[in-house]
Amino acid sequence: MSAVQLKPEPEVALATVTIDGQKVTVEEGTTILEAAKRVGITIPTLCYHPDLPPQGICRVCVVEIEGSFLLQAACTYPVRDGMVVKTNSPLVREARRMAVELMLARGDHNCPTCSRNQKCELQKLAESLGIRENRFEVVRVPQPKDTSSPSIVRDPEKCILCRRCVAVCQEVQTAGVLFPTGRGVHTEIAPPLGRDLAEVACVNCGQCILACPVGAIYEKDDTDKVWEALADPTKHVIVQTAPAVRVSLGEELGMPTGSITTGKLVSALRRMGFDKVFDTDFTADLTIIEEGHELLHRLKTGGTLPMVTSCSPGWIKFIEHNFPELLDHLSTCKSPQQMFGALAKTYYAKKTGIDPKDIFSVSIMPCTAKKFECTREEMRASEYQDVDVVLTTRELGRMIREMGLDFPSLPDSEYDDPFGISTGAGVIFGATGGVMEAALRTVYEVVTGKELPSLDFHPVRGLEGIKEAEVDLDGTKVKVAVAHGLSNARALMERVKKGDSGYHFIEVMCCPGGCIGGGGQPIPTTLETRRKRVESIYQADKELPLRKSHDNPAIKKLYEDFLKEPLGEMSHELLHTHYVRRPLV
Repeated sequence: MSAVQLKPEPEVALATVTIDGQKVTVEEGTTILEAAKRVGITIPTLCYHPDLPPQGICRVCVVEIEGSFLLQAACTYPVRDGMVVKTNSPLVREARRMAVELMLARGDHNCPTCSRNQKCELQKLAESLGIRENRFEVVRVPQPKDTSSPSIVRDPEKCILCRRCVAVCQEVQTAGVLFPTGRGVHTEIAPPLGRDLAEVACVNCGQCILACPVGAIYEKDDTDKVWEALADPTKHVIVQTAPAVRVSLGEELGMPTGSITTGKLVSALRRMGFDKVFDTDFTADLTIIEEGHELLHRLKTGGTLPMVTSCSPGWIKFIEHNFPELLDHLSTCKSPQQMFGALAKTYYAKKTGIDPKDIFSVSIMPCTAKKFECTREEMRASEYQDVDVVLTTRELGRMIREMGLDFPSLPDSEYDDPFGISTGAGVIFGATGGVMEAALRTVYEVVTGKELPSLDFHPVRGLEGIKEAEVDLDGTKVKVAVAHGLSNARALMERVKKGDSGYHFIEVMCCPGGCIGGGGQPIPTTLETRRKRVESIYQADKELPLRKSHDNPAIKKLYEDFLKEPLGEMSHELLHTHYVRRPLV
């Protein structure tokens, strides 16, 4: 047999550069910013974000290059062999200070009252550059806040025009509702044609909030509504906590990224005065039972395929605007948050003898789009608004700090019955691929009647944008796909629209990484923090005694006492919904 001739790998061109006297060899095309990191030199940045394309707009990262007349932006300028760079020369330091002082001279930068106080990149940068006074007169062009959205507030007077929000909206999420408008001092980052966020196809995902380095975009604060309810003796105030919150809340309160804080979270909520503390994981398990049976029903009866998950409200609004012709592909299941809300003011109210009008239902979510979801007209199965208030992880962190609780030292507590028993399948809803994996754990055993050889479906895990797998359900091959981030969702939906996807079941999560990367999560939320939170989600799954939704005894009792059967009359009334065509403006 003749030997196979393999083509040699092309040689990688290298460049040796000198940065502040330190020589470093890197691949050609590497930016000065990246090369400097290799030798332990930190160049300050502001418009740069590790998860977004570099833009070179803010000029904070400028450096001096030998032989170059102009200072260059380190985040975009590529190295070349023999280059000599100074990152801390008098000229560079003066340019950086001037750039930051000019930003501070434009708009409203009253730090103590800002939503990003002590977590603001501009504030930290001014401190690191030693800026104690501003040589420029402050110019404030009155620009009203945009408070039209139930989820997001846009404050143009705090904007530094870095365009990070534009990049994430246009390129990562492809929602495309934020643009630079106007000229000179009247330049503003806003929806087109003078519209407010509520008037355009904003999906309320909040990724713009995570991208913003200052306080120009932030979540609508609903903490006062919750404090008021907790102080009202006529209200029975209950709370549910989403899967992703338990692996992220600690970051808001001085703990390492990815700390699993479930028990401390429950203790904090009890001390705040909630009458009952419940787990959204319970209704995540319930979602799997309903959604799994819906998938099987469609497979058996020739229903619309592929069926697409419906638990991510940002994704739901995105498809309503961008692919309304594909709405029949969506599962009719409500999200776990809304299933909980419907049961809280029906089943729970009946079980406890409490008038549903006196129940105040709060949810703690990693997601700003949940604030919009709870206000939808379709979410009133109890004849009341099923979920009264949604708080983000950040808002809960602020409330805990306001109370003066030493969160890391709190004892661990257990959730309350009947909505406190859950499984690992419910926990992994917090990570991309988790809904799919949880569904497959149940669907496989329902169809085959056999125990799974392994509960871990690795092909649907990880942070790859689109993942595919095929599962053998006792002779029936089911092809599945998982997408996170709306640019990936758009790519999948284009394939479904053409009719050549071949999938039976698709999971879509609006935010990169899934709920662990939601727009209401602690800042910073980067690729690295997402990875750590995902690891913790799967660790929490492994540590639970029950890991399959259909094994949850509280779910079995709920069907026995109240719902009767999956996809039954009561389930359809309370747990399922429909979606609406929305204009793309």
